[in-house]
Amino acid sequence: MRQFVVFSLLLAAARLCAQDQTPVFRATSELVLVDVQVLRTKTGTPAPALRASDFQVSEDNVPQRIVHFSRDEFPLSVVLLFDLTDSVRGVLRRLAEGAETALEHFKAADEVAVMVYSGRASLVDGFTTNRARTVRAIEKAATMRSKEPAYFNEAIYQAAIELRQASSPANRRVVIWLTDNLPNIPYNKSHAAHTEVEAFRALHDETVVVAPILLRSPLWVVLAPMVRAAEATQEKSFPPGDAHKYAELTGGQAVGLRGKQPEERLAQLIDELRARYTIGYRPSDPQPVGTFRKIRVNLVASRTLLLKEWTVLAPQGYYRK
Repeated sequence: MRQFVVFSLLLAAARLCAQDQTPVFRATSELVLVDVQVLRTKTGTPAPALRASDFQVSEDNVPQRIVHFSRDEFPLSVVLLFDLTDSVRGVLRRLAEGAETALEHFKAADEVAVMVYSGRASLVDGFTTNRARTVRAIEKAATMRSKEPAYFNEAIYQAAIELRQASSPANRRVVIWLTDNLPNIPYNKSHAAHTEVEAFRALHDETVVVAPILLRSPLWVVLAPMVRAAEATQEKSFPPGDAHKYAELTGGQAVGLRGKQPEERLAQLIDELRARYTIGYRPSDPQPVGTFRKIRVNLVASRTLLLKEWTVLAPQGYYRK
């Protein structure tokens, strides 16, 4: 799902691209599209229908005028990213058994790719709108094994790069990530090709939302604090990546299975992604290419919208293109 998109593209051109796969760009000004979710703080459920007037957007603390507002208008480009470690593989097998039902929650125009990772990330199947093909790719992923360590930064980096293959620049881009959130420490750069900083840069460059589904192994609940304490020194020098941090900085939400079967939680997550808003503005203060711009999205208080009841999820910034 695309968190926010920076491209020289008018909305009319975006709609035309959705109908015709030949890109057409006829804009005279840059449009920034921000992918936003509003959740009830206590329950984590999506907010009812909101209006553009319910939001405020600023870039580098400068208020921006909203020129586009929609909900579930742009198709999704989704990478399903699966951890191959032992604590995840059993859940992945169960997900494969019910994947067909879960994938029905995508719309016809949504495209999905499947990747797996351990020490390296591998593409199982590229973007397709053929759901049967994606089911087969998930089933194949569920049979794969690896004894390599789990390097999160490399996996997320490669998933972001794969999203460059999305069929349209207007698509909302998302990584749905099945993980136990227990990365191995890359003790030096030769162990993992890309760092946390490089992974975040790729996510911001490709305007990607990271939506992790977190798993909890009873054994690792006991062992994880001891392992992390032992690796604390190395972790400061070589940050291994964290699912919560990836979600927070890209406007996603890290969730657990919540007592559901994996395919049920995936279906629910897809529906929640559909409930996100796309807010567009043209920056009032143009900056050089490559400049990082901070974004902030807030709700506007009203008689019917009490701010303390809601949490706004949005990307924290983007690189000017």
